[in-house]
Amino acid sequence: MVTYLDRACIATLAPAIQADLSLSKEQMSVVFSAFALAYAMFEIPTAWVADRLGSRQVLTRIVLWWSAFTMATGAALNLTSLIVIRFFFGAGEAGAWPCVSRAFSRWVPVREQGRVQGIFFSGAHLSAGLTPMVALALNNVFGWRVVFGFFGLIGVVWAAIWAQWYRDEPSHNPAVNPAEHALIATGRPVIPPASREGWPYWRRLLMHRNTLPLCLGYLPNSFAFYFCITWLPTYLKEKHGFTAISLGFFAGLPLMAAVVGDLLGGVATDFASRQLGLRLGRSGLCCLGNLLAGVAMIGAVFTSSPIVAILLISLAVMATMFTLGAAWATCLDIGGSHVSVVSATMNTAGQIGAIFSPPLVTWLLAWYGDWNAPVLVIGVMFIVGAACWCLVDPRDRAFG
Repeated sequence: MVTYLDRACIATLAPAIQADLSLSKEQMSVVFSAFALAYAMFEIPTAWVADRLGSRQVLTRIVLWWSAFTMATGAALNLTSLIVIRFFFGAGEAGAWPCVSRAFSRWVPVREQGRVQGIFFSGAHLSAGLTPMVALALNNVFGWRVVFGFFGLIGVVWAAIWAQWYRDEPSHNPAVNPAEHALIATGRPVIPPASREGWPYWRRLLMHRNTLPLCLGYLPNSFAFYFCITWLPTYLKEKHGFTAISLGFFAGLPLMAAVVGDLLGGVATDFASRQLGLRLGRSGLCCLGNLLAGVAMIGAVFTSSPIVAILLISLAVMATMFTLGAAWATCLDIGGSHVSVVSATMNTAGQIGAIFSPPLVTWLLAWYGDWNAPVLVIGVMFIVGAACWCLVDPRDRAFG
């Protein structure tokens, strides 16, 4: 929830930032992409470190870094400084979700891992859904710079609590009694220490049959989500004429719908995996969710009603977030002792989508002169993603 405060905040306050620093849409797209580029570059290296040092140290450092650069964003003086700040921001925040996946692989019973992933993502998206309203309210009183300073302090508090309480293994936490430890370990395969195999290790990861379709299947999710937290408020204002009074609510609506998708998807993947097996419970669910998301997003292009359009986009976001629990649980299924790196590989593909999302949206808008073009492209990407998930088999582990 903490790490998503900033992403939704900068999207919501983009008009104020652009006006204050005299930035165009194209320049603001570069700012958005600078964060995603650095995030993609440092995601796998950070996850590799987490597999060796543990989530406690790495995630504490990540959130403290997040706090520092959230506050630094509010101190930007011009385009160059804002790009530099957002690039280093992305470099430092990279690896947060793979670290969390690693924590889940150690602390959560196998039969509940999809459900817990769903709860985790619902928290992140609830934060992103509520942030536009909070950010706009604070901006009206204090200005956009103070908003970033206020949000940055929240991460410092979280990091202090996390470092004090969390331990990388349940057995290392004195609050975990033997019965609880036995419950957590039920059904969990023996996870050996992370290996240091060099190039053979990376070749096995990159050439594994699941890696490419897993990455391509996840890419539309991040592309669409980044559209929602960057250009969606502007799309609603320019395409459908939403006013400032309603903009905060409708800009956050897809992310609020995402919370429902997260929770339902997490429960559904665990239930379906027990009843139908891992292939249908993970990959089948992801295929279905992407297909529904594609149909809904394409439908938003062909409606003349602003309300119907945002409801269809919200349905598409809910459908793709319905797949998150299954997608990240798949990384736990196939990752073994390298859960962080496998998760980071999939998430890096998502970040590649996030890198190209803002500039591609502005390019399509400039080329076709209509907001329908980027929305249609996102819909087609979901259809392709559904086909890719048909090729993923979570029963085939990449590592022991």
